[in-house]
Amino acid sequence: MGNSYAGQLKTTRFEEVLHNSIEASLRSNNLVPRPIFSQLYLEAEQQLSSLEAGSRADNEEEEEEEEEEGSESSSPVSYQMKPPPEGCCTTDGFCQAGKDLRLVSISNEHIEVPSGFLLVGAKSPNLPDHLLVCAVDKRFLPDDNGRNALLGFSGNCVGCGKKGFCYFTEFSNHINLKLTTQPKKQKHLKYYLVRNAQGALTKGSVICWKGAEFRGRQSSSSTCSSTLFQLPESSGLSGSISSEPLPAANPNTPAGTQQTAAGIDHIPSTAAFSSTVYNGKESPKQQLVKNNLSALTRPSVLGTLTNSGPPKKRHKGWSPESPSSTETWNLQLNPQVPNRIKNDGGSLSSLPHSALVGPASSPMVGSGEPVSVPDNLLKICKAKPVIFKGHGNFPYLCGNINDVIVSPLLYTCYRNSQSLSRAYEQYGASTIQPISEEMQLLLTVYYLVQLASDQVPLIEDLEQIFMRSWRESHLSEIRQYQQAIPQTFPQVPSQIAPVTSAQLPWLAGLAASSCNDSVHIIECSYSLAEGLSEMFKLLIEGKLIKTNYVVIICASRNRGIDSCIVITGKYQARVLSEGMLTPSDYQKEVNYQLVTGKVETLGSFFSTLCPEGDIDLLLEKFYQENQGHISSSLSASVNKSTAMNGTGAAVCTSYEIERHQIRPFQLAVAQKLLSHICSIADSSTQNLDLGSFEKIDFLICVPPSEVTYQQTLFHLWHSGILLELGLEKEHLTKQRVEQYVMKLDADAQIKFKVFLQNSMQNPHTLFVLIHDHAHWDLMSAMHSLYPQTELSTGLVDRLLNCREVKEAPNIVTLHVTSFPYALQTQHTHISPYNEIHWPSSYSNGVDLYHENKKYFGLSEFIESTLSGHSIPLLRYDSSFEAMVMALGKRFPRLHSAVIRTFVLIQHYSAAMMAVCGLSQMKNYTSVETLEITQNLINSSRQCPSGHGLMVVLRIPCTPLAAVAYERLYNVRERLALEDNFEIILGNPNSGITIGKHFVEQLKVWQKIEDVDWKPRTYLELEGLPCILIFSGMDPQGESLPRSLRYCDLRLINSSSLVRTTLEQELGLAAYFVSSEVHTEKAVVNDVLESDPEKLSSTDNEDEEIATEGSASEKRSPMKRERSHSHDSASSSLSSKASITAFCSESSPPFVTAGDTAKSPHLSNSTEENTNSHERQKQKVDKGAQTTVSKHLPPVTEQLDTKQNIRSAQISITSSSSSPFSSSSSSSAPTQNSFILQTSQCSMTKASKQPPIVFLPKLVYDIITSTDSSGLPKSSSLLPYHSVMWASSFRPLMSKMMTCTEQSLYYRQWTVPKPIHMDYNNRNEGRMDTFHPRRLLLSGPPQVCNKSKIGKTGAYLQFLSILSRMLIRLTEVDVYDEEEININIKEEPDQCYHQPGDTWPDLETFKKIPFNYTIHDPKYEDASLICSKLQTINSEDRSMSRRQEDMYTRRQTTRMRLSKYAAYNTYHHCEQCHQYMGFNPRYQLYESTLHAFAFSYSMLGEEIQLHFIIPKSKEHHFVFSQPGRQLESMRLPLVTDKNEDYIKSPTFTPTTGRHEHGLFNLYHAMDGASHLHVLVVKEYEMAIYKKYWPNHIMLVLPSIFNSAGVGAAHFLIKELSYHNLELERNRQEELGIKPQDIWPFIVISDDSCVMWNAVEVDCSGDRKSDYTWTERNVSLKQILQHIEATPNVTHYALIGMRKWSSKANSTEIKEPFSCCHVHDFIMLNVDLTQNVQYNQNRFMCDDVDFNLRVHSAGLLICRFNHFSVMKKQIAVGGQRSFHIKSKVSDTPVSISPAQYICAPDSKHTFLAAPAQLLLEKYLQYHSHRFFPLSLKNYSHPVLSVDCYLNLGPQIAVCYVSSRPHSLNISSSGLTFSGLLLYLCDSFVVASFLKKFHFLKGATLCVICQDRNSLRQTVVRLELEDEWQFRLRDEFQTANAKEDRPLFFLTGRHI
Repeated sequence: MGNSYAGQLKTTRFEEVLHNSIEASLRSNNLVPRPIFSQLYLEAEQQLSSLEAGSRADNEEEEEEEEEEGSESSSPVSYQMKPPPEGCCTTDGFCQAGKDLRLVSISNEHIEVPSGFLLVGAKSPNLPDHLLVCAVDKRFLPDDNGRNALLGFSGNCVGCGKKGFCYFTEFSNHINLKLTTQPKKQKHLKYYLVRNAQGALTKGSVICWKGAEFRGRQSSSSTCSSTLFQLPESSGLSGSISSEPLPAANPNTPAGTQQTAAGIDHIPSTAAFSSTVYNGKESPKQQLVKNNLSALTRPSVLGTLTNSGPPKKRHKGWSPESPSSTETWNLQLNPQVPNRIKNDGGSLSSLPHSALVGPASSPMVGSGEPVSVPDNLLKICKAKPVIFKGHGNFPYLCGNINDVIVSPLLYTCYRNSQSLSRAYEQYGASTIQPISEEMQLLLTVYYLVQLASDQVPLIEDLEQIFMRSWRESHLSEIRQYQQAIPQTFPQVPSQIAPVTSAQLPWLAGLAASSCNDSVHIIECSYSLAEGLSEMFKLLIEGKLIKTNYVVIICASRNRGIDSCIVITGKYQARVLSEGMLTPSDYQKEVNYQLVTGKVETLGSFFSTLCPEGDIDLLLEKFYQENQGHISSSLSASVNKSTAMNGTGAAVCTSYEIERHQIRPFQLAVAQKLLSHICSIADSSTQNLDLGSFEKIDFLICVPPSEVTYQQTLFHLWHSGILLELGLEKEHLTKQRVEQYVMKLDADAQIKFKVFLQNSMQNPHTLFVLIHDHAHWDLMSAMHSLYPQTELSTGLVDRLLNCREVKEAPNIVTLHVTSFPYALQTQHTHISPYNEIHWPSSYSNGVDLYHENKKYFGLSEFIESTLSGHSIPLLRYDSSFEAMVMALGKRFPRLHSAVIRTFVLIQHYSAAMMAVCGLSQMKNYTSVETLEITQNLINSSRQCPSGHGLMVVLRIPCTPLAAVAYERLYNVRERLALEDNFEIILGNPNSGITIGKHFVEQLKVWQKIEDVDWKPRTYLELEGLPCILIFSGMDPQGESLPRSLRYCDLRLINSSSLVRTTLEQELGLAAYFVSSEVHTEKAVVNDVLESDPEKLSSTDNEDEEIATEGSASEKRSPMKRERSHSHDSASSSLSSKASITAFCSESSPPFVTAGDTAKSPHLSNSTEENTNSHERQKQKVDKGAQTTVSKHLPPVTEQLDTKQNIRSAQISITSSSSSPFSSSSSSSAPTQNSFILQTSQCSMTKASKQPPIVFLPKLVYDIITSTDSSGLPKSSSLLPYHSVMWASSFRPLMSKMMTCTEQSLYYRQWTVPKPIHMDYNNRNEGRMDTFHPRRLLLSGPPQVCNKSKIGKTGAYLQFLSILSRMLIRLTEVDVYDEEEININIKEEPDQCYHQPGDTWPDLETFKKIPFNYTIHDPKYEDASLICSKLQTINSEDRSMSRRQEDMYTRRQTTRMRLSKYAAYNTYHHCEQCHQYMGFNPRYQLYESTLHAFAFSYSMLGEEIQLHFIIPKSKEHHFVFSQPGRQLESMRLPLVTDKNEDYIKSPTFTPTTGRHEHGLFNLYHAMDGASHLHVLVVKEYEMAIYKKYWPNHIMLVLPSIFNSAGVGAAHFLIKELSYHNLELERNRQEELGIKPQDIWPFIVISDDSCVMWNAVEVDCSGDRKSDYTWTERNVSLKQILQHIEATPNVTHYALIGMRKWSSKANSTEIKEPFSCCHVHDFIMLNVDLTQNVQYNQNRFMCDDVDFNLRVHSAGLLICRFNHFSVMKKQIAVGGQRSFHIKSKVSDTPVSISPAQYICAPDSKHTFLAAPAQLLLEKYLQYHSHRFFPLSLKNYSHPVLSVDCYLNLGPQIAVCYVSSRPHSLNISSSGLTFSGLLLYLCDSFVVASFLKKFHFLKGATLCVICQDRNSLRQTVVRLELEDEWQFRLRDEFQTANAKEDRPLFFLTGRHI
């Protein structure tokens, strides 16, 4: 890099300005320096070119190298490629003529090479694995020294033979390089091509362009001790990186914590993945290859590294295309598979990581001598330095490379931060430059300078600093270009002069000058090798003792920067290096140290600490001295509780076992889940057909933790869900419950296979696959992090993502987790619409769910650390941390996990000894551990029943957990505390083991009588005083009981933290506390003011269980500072008082007397002992509070004493004045008994407040720190170790984000690593990657009381309501009404047939008189039909309900759909797919329209109908051969017999029910072949065709668009008769008699859902005895039975009963009736040829038609043994007719009285058919026309040739005017009225004069117009007997164009 400044420095003020700016930056809170360097320059006479915006000289080679190394997006010059000629080939690897140029394809072909030309290989960015063959004039190529190449280019295409390319740009276009940067031969012509011995063309040596002499001339011969490893170019992302980071291996961890240089089997996750820019220009695969990875190992394990010595220096990076990446570093891990990594891209995790340390991770190689790592470096420095490769070249390391660690993490961060985000590309890549390398390094120095001595650098912090700096420096340009269109060749926009490489070392040194040697700058003149050598020298000489970071800078005028940063701070280096271990290697390393005895030095060191000698000797001595005394006194209180229980003197009543009940939260979540399931089912994708499922089955998958497994079984057992779903019978066994829960272990595949088989065998069962704790094991089945360990790794991917689960239409997968982040990536299977988040409890201050328990989670724990709260619930232990740090320096080779564990065990041991009276041990533990231990030991003494506290000691490493258990167990035994509290080793792979004594206690408390019972879950340990050593790398969903008081997380792996790891560790303490506790509401700070669903309060809780410190602070508007007392030992007064009191002797044997008064606080609290219990309690609490935090404001006297008890829990006092005690320090026995009776049970108190959590200091700092917006730092960490950030240029998370917004953020900005199971779930069409039946339920961790309030209960409740919904979907509301008018007997009962008769006997049936009475309950409001003088009760048959209300008030019952039901369009089962038109043989909607015309004399015109006939149904019709004109519909013969065929065509008239009409008769017909025609109106044709594409449609003429059902019936019947005639003629030509053609059709309502048959058993002794049962049968069975009736063609109408659950024996006794038939009829169109339906009718047209058929002398037969169920459908049908005003569109209620008016009046006309208005008017107001008829059933209205409903209070008598018709005998009847409706010529005056009328009887004549009205009066001589008045003429309220009906009324004279 040159020093070509834009101007000359103002040297006079240079130092002053720069010094002031750096000083200001260091003092400010903002990590980003303000861009003030422009002050240092004169006016820029020569503007920097845009290429120099990154402080680079305008040097072609250097610019070229930068482009080569960086991603394409960071290239400074955007290049617009010339568009290819139209029609030419644009395929990569082919020239524009379409000829293949790839070396692999043409290596064996003969290629003509002109003289003076050479064959060379060109690299295409789109084909990284291929070389393209080119012929180039060798004059334009360099010689061996990289010189003498002519400028320009001359080349030929070897594919098409085209010659004479004079420009490389033109040539690159021709061979389709498709470049996004300026084409340069130096960049793309890479290799000479030579012929091998076989004559094949192969890749030869690298073309040595100028400046790249040393790039690739290495052979593979000699061995070097360096462990440099570059990822092979050919391996790609999928195969090469099989590493899985530790929970902390992520860019958020302290810089360098990634295992970047620490192991072959763990290629650095962060370097490789975490910051990869994926901006559309480079795929992650290409980007990964370009990332420089490293791995190092011990020489004893390492295979052979082959190279020919150090590669020589080059600028700016090592191109992945160079041979070094693929040839030189072929790391042979195993001699048997020498090329495994190179060739097959297999797993890289072959080496044990514990053996891996070492140097030289950087693929950048340097010139000069290798740097030798000094011997004994670790011994001298007490830590392994961690070297972070920065910019430029990096030298070789040799010598003692085991004592250093090299990482490319920082290099990756720098590089990614120079890649412009896609969001900024619109401004032009050359306009807005990325942050320069110099500025990056300077900002890094600033950052390191600001770090405290106990802080560790975080790569996330650096990324944010770079991002902010870049945005700040380009803010004006971004704004400018947002407002204006960018220029094509923009000028340099930046007014900020960049830092140059010459200034950089000086500026860095200036910045570091103020940090007290924490950061040391070393400047080199030639290469980094000098600086590294000097750094090693300084380390050996001990001159860097105070230095934590060494920054080595090599800035040259001619080159770019070379830099690296060395972490020399012992603490920082240890944390960063340990963070690079994978979980398995972490455990291996610890195990190795334990097994090899390396920890023994630690034990011997502890022994020297105790002046009294070895602790074990002290314990043994104590045990011998106190054996008899201590055991009796210790167990006194414990045994006392048992004795007292027996006598009933004092038993603790606080032990409650809550019943299983559904909480409001759980119900809300379950309903949300159900709603999402319904949304999937309702979508048009048909991914879930809920209607086809009859029941629910499920399988719950849990992690392989025995406790979690048993816990889930426990929840399942007590929820009752198995019985509710009908999966199990009453007597459940444990073995049966286990079938529904699957542990994801080695045996899981067997159980899962059974599950899959069940799902395939039961297609009508919906299987819900519940993946609980779903963030556990998201390993890809292709990439196993632990190939040599457990088989369960990758099981989730193998099982839940298998093809069978994905494709099964009856499996829904539900992922349940508290930490969903890893399932919210760019490649997730789960649609964002299928995410369900736990609801917030509050909205705008309103309690939404009235929950009596409030959640206390992470945000509440963080809130408790703010000053002003009574007690911080999150704490760290400073004395513990200090001891760990000191020992870490003393034992540098021991893993810190080992040191921390041994220190903590030592603390617990010493604390137990101190509590037991060995007061000298108080100095060998910490205040925090003393507090925990005393409260644990004393807790059982506070409760009469012996209830105690639980302490969770989290030790992730299983071997260390075993060591801790063994040690603490021995100490407890020696101290005779074995009956006081239990120590439990919680191993995820095994169950719970506790002592018999404690099992008996638990059985008493839980009232368990089972002799063999033992606890299987931690929840069952409630009330047991114990230390639970919780092991396992991650918690696996184990719930903890309410008695948990302390959560000791001091041993969690603090060097490798990601958000999921952090939150799940803290989730152990998440708690539901009772909201009934009276707590003073804390001041709501800015975190909690946000929406409770916001990110900062992810636990969705506003309530704070803590109190405010002082009233004055509540009023103070100032922002609260964090309290400094989170570390209890930070107050020396507190420490001294506590420790002193702890070992006092006032209450033997636990404490010694005499020391209590040493603490002024404690003496204050013990002055006044005995008078007032409340006063005393308050004083103790006050003292405790003051002791705890001298920095907190004093507690006010008004605080609730209950709170103060809680406040006092941190106090470490003598046992009797412990936080759970209520009395003063006195050893009097009376006082002790007083304690026992009056003090509250410590478990009860613990269950009412959240646990106290102890954290490592490093974790505590991350948890409690927030960014400038108030967002907790932990929230912005990498979400999960197997995902990575998509870009460094991502926006910061916001404090105000809801869960949904947070999910969308992660979906946009995170991508899975290759080890993640979602990695391969990629598709160009994003929607295709979502699985339609996969849901994600996320909620806060609710470990404590999970069974009561948590997610498990919610998803079990979801299963319950889903099952109920499915049952509801398989049920239908059918009308269930008794027949009406059954009391009206026309004649005595007479049996014509026997009850068991199958068919009617024709001759017998002819004797049965017709029953005129209507019995169908839907006609309850219709007029009664009189046949003779009937004995009708004169009770009021008043209008019991309005017609409009009938549908809502009619009685229904819910019935389960049988397998023979008819369905609507929502039913989609596999069986009827073909029936519905989903047969692949037929295109959907493939149908044809056919016209069919016939003439009908009554209408006076030809009727033209249209048939829509699907291709699949054309076989039912006959078409003319030439023109394919529709001729007829095929009809069978009467004699045909086929069991799989229904002879009668079925017609279903329908309107307004395209979705809800029951037209799917496939199941009802039991699959039998049948002809079904939907009869629709013309305007509804399209919508019906859309929903029923495979149904035949009969489209009525448009004139019937407003007609009623009568018109449809009329046309069906006339069409059918016309068709019968056509078929008779057609088949007569075939020799078939006309009478042999089948004459019946079926007319069915569109609401007939099921059919039933009565089976009569007449096997009784007497003939009259019979029994009957009714069962559901198929419509096929019924129709075939009726069609087989003897002499069936003699019947005109055949029908069946309407089903009723109240059907009585009398209806069944007579199997056949001659009466009205409705709803579902078989009509003989031949016999009824001359009887028509009235095409004008809207209502009662079937009654009218029945009467006409009977009067014509035809037989109507009802089969009483068959019944039809009608579904209640709330839409469509006759209610689709809305009567409204024709004038205005506003819906105005119009009463039926307004339906008629006087002719020529100005009445409001109505937009409705005249016939409908007439029928409605007569139904409600006919008493105006027939006043004498009202309730006068003995004198009915005479209705001639028609039946009109005159309302229930008027009876009618029907007569037919047709000659020879059957009419009732009217000789004895006198009528009260006469109704003449559209009477035809058969009605004559003589006919009417036969009937007698009452005086004053009324007449109503109805005609089509006024003229025919007068003609009718005259023709029928009505004026002879009837008196008319002019005012008695009316019309329907229709306009003239709507053809109103006119009627005239008159009175009988």
